[in-house]
Amino acid sequence: MAAKPKLGIALGAGSARGWSHIGVLTALAEAGIEPDIVCGCSIGAFVGAAYVNGDLEKLEHWVTALDWKGVFGMFDFSLKGGLIKGEKLIDFFSRNFVDHDFAALPKPFACVATDLETGREIWLRGGSVAAAVRASIALPGLFTPQQHDGRLLVDGALVNPVPVSLCRAQGADIVIAVDLGSDRSGHLHRNDMTAPDNWRSRLLQRFGRNGANGGEPMLPSLVEVLVASVNIMQVRISRSRLAGEPADLVLEPRLAQIGLMDYHRGVESIAEGRAAVERMWPAIRHVLEIAK
Repeated sequence: MAAKPKLGIALGAGSARGWSHIGVLTALAEAGIEPDIVCGCSIGAFVGAAYVNGDLEKLEHWVTALDWKGVFGMFDFSLKGGLIKGEKLIDFFSRNFVDHDFAALPKPFACVATDLETGREIWLRGGSVAAAVRASIALPGLFTPQQHDGRLLVDGALVNPVPVSLCRAQGADIVIAVDLGSDRSGHLHRNDMTAPDNWRSRLLQRFGRNGANGGEPMLPSLVEVLVASVNIMQVRISRSRLAGEPADLVLEPRLAQIGLMDYHRGVESIAEGRAAVERMWPAIRHVLEIAK
């Protein structure tokens, strides 16, 4: 008797838009679809680790209650290697969601990071899950790099934003990819720069945007430029990697309205993750039927 095909899900990078992964995974679970293998990059690694550990509902409660003050409170500022150390965020993640070795997880999980010295893609599949997630989300210039096995690691989005290849290597026969970059190319919205309650204007004011002068438009902050620039590169890399290493199905949440640093807009992002599954449900069912 032939073995049942293994289903993998590749959760892509995308900064604050990554909360939509919660909606995708929840909608699939409600339809009776539980991936056998989970891989993630950057925010996809963050959500994927919580999901594999059985903490997705807990994560959703935290995300939906998160406001800009809560986001700001997670940041521990630094001027060495990045603007944010990331220790407060990962300490919180470890205490509340995942504080295990990979081998202790109930199903296979892996995430991707980038070796800052060589530029090589690094697959993280052993040791501390929290440390691996910290490396995968280390956006250059924003988060300080993570030391790991003698390497200095940064965000996996620099090399493999939607890790389909990692899912295949983990043993997945069918791969559903979640691409967060299909709906925008990384450009900054005017709303990102002008919203009066924009928490980013409170973030690192000494590094922030220049104020309007004589009717001139306000310039984006350093944080916004860093995140948007990496996202532009990430979108281009995703398109290339998905063309050469295609998934069996790609889900594309429509998140153009969500700013790249809008971590406080989790309710909208999660709802759009659910909507992406609903839009693609006939295709999802077709792929799974073929694989039987």
